[in-house]
Amino acid sequence: MEISRDAYRAIEDIVGTDNVTDDPALLDSYAFEVMAETVRPNQSHFMPRPWATVLPGSTEEVQAVTKVCNKYKIKVKPLSTGWYHWAAPLIDNEPTIQFDLRRMNRILEIDEKNRFAIIEPYVIGAQLQAEVMKRGLNFSIIGAGSSCSVLAGACAYSGVGPGAYNMGGNAEALLGQEWVTPGGEIIRTGSLSSGCGWFCSEGPGPSLRAITRGVFGSRGGLGTFTKCAIKLSHYPGPPVMEAQGRLPGYRLPIHENFRVYSIGAPDWDAWANCYHEIYDNRIGYIFHKQFGFAGANIAPAMWLNYIDPTKTLNDVETALKDPEIQKVIEEARISFQFIMAGNSTDDIQLQDKILDAILANTGCYKVKRYCEQDMAEFTNMYMQRLGHKHCNYVWVGGYLGSWMQPGTPDFVKKYAPIAAKTFERDQKSHLLVECGGDALMGPGSPIPGGGQTALEQFVSYDSADNDSIKAAIKHMEDAVVDAAANGLPPGKEYIYLQVGWPQEKVFDAWAKMPQQFILNFQREIKKAFDPNNLGDRNYQWLPEGWGQKKND
Repeated sequence: MEISRDAYRAIEDIVGTDNVTDDPALLDSYAFEVMAETVRPNQSHFMPRPWATVLPGSTEEVQAVTKVCNKYKIKVKPLSTGWYHWAAPLIDNEPTIQFDLRRMNRILEIDEKNRFAIIEPYVIGAQLQAEVMKRGLNFSIIGAGSSCSVLAGACAYSGVGPGAYNMGGNAEALLGQEWVTPGGEIIRTGSLSSGCGWFCSEGPGPSLRAITRGVFGSRGGLGTFTKCAIKLSHYPGPPVMEAQGRLPGYRLPIHENFRVYSIGAPDWDAWANCYHEIYDNRIGYIFHKQFGFAGANIAPAMWLNYIDPTKTLNDVETALKDPEIQKVIEEARISFQFIMAGNSTDDIQLQDKILDAILANTGCYKVKRYCEQDMAEFTNMYMQRLGHKHCNYVWVGGYLGSWMQPGTPDFVKKYAPIAAKTFERDQKSHLLVECGGDALMGPGSPIPGGGQTALEQFVSYDSADNDSIKAAIKHMEDAVVDAAANGLPPGKEYIYLQVGWPQEKVFDAWAKMPQQFILNFQREIKKAFDPNNLGDRNYQWLPEGWGQKKND
């Protein structure tokens, strides 16, 4: 579809010539996306190239450009810090403006009394956390890491991380938001819509937060969020994280009112029981199954080399032969990371006693080597700041996630062994990293207070080797089948795979979902807020009568 140059000139008039480009070399830098090779023809690393990229500097500029896109029928895809292939345009030959929101990078206000911060899209987790900690406050950094946009996790994606158990995920922490709809309207939600400030996420009538983000978020498929307020929580630690040690294994000394542990379990039943008792006793601050994502058979060798400045990852293979490392591998095979924070010495001592009782009741235990000072301080820095997400790609440069169906620990413990067994089967192709079947990672609870968890299987593949990429794709396809064979819904891999499917195949899949009625409802939302279909299918909806027509 050919777009008039008048559209480009109109956008130039809004943002200035320096803030819009259609240079193919620059556009390809936006099309180059993580995991593109798993959904694109011939394992290309490039998603569809945007028609142009625009760097707006304000909500008003976003709105004005969106109105131009409505006039010329150009799709809109906002991008802040980005994560995964769905951050890019999804369909070839469909002219799309990619909003790059990096100019909108300000913390606009920190309200200490009412405990919230107002931010723009390019404010990252580390940036906001450093400022609010100075004021005795904190928030949950999302699992994607501290280099990611806080607003994106709050307004447009799941927003879950290790601190969600105590502080709530960013979806729960989202208060007022400013939203430029695909139709070009500016909508302000919650108390903000009544001119009463940013302090509340909802107002009278239907939940606008449910419309704009729901559980999983629209992932850029329903307009552009330009500001939001994030609820902040009490933080009993020091005002500044004083990192110690050497690159890359920085450590954070453990404050006297904090405890940092890695907890092991003899089996999945004990693991689930331990989670339930932690929920019931309301202890804990940071709660996450983290270090196992490197693979249960090799993770301890990796992490203990990672924190040793005399070692490199090239030493992992040798370390695996060390009897002491082999002992830690067995102790940490099913394990999770657990940080407790107290408001006083008495408080943290009580939490310690409660934890000891929980471990005695469930048969779980502290992983001794992981709880020694060097590894505990590394764990403290890793889990509080989440600054090591590059390790997702540490083995051979490619990573994807499978499984991760949410539910109670008793539900998750049923699929964890299946996920491990089937992944070990897939590693026998020798085309995926052979790290052991359990490379599972996930939050202690994605909702405050506990009750629910989920485990994502980390699959490492060589993103420069087509055979390895194809093995990763086959793993995702097999995971859908494996889940169904065990009476389970598909996991995260199903969402990944759909990014590369033709539109009709996606609608067919959605029409078979039990929650089809929700997608029909979302069709009406799309009609109201996106009359010219500028958003992409990251906002899920079904054409009227689609499932019925296919069944007839």
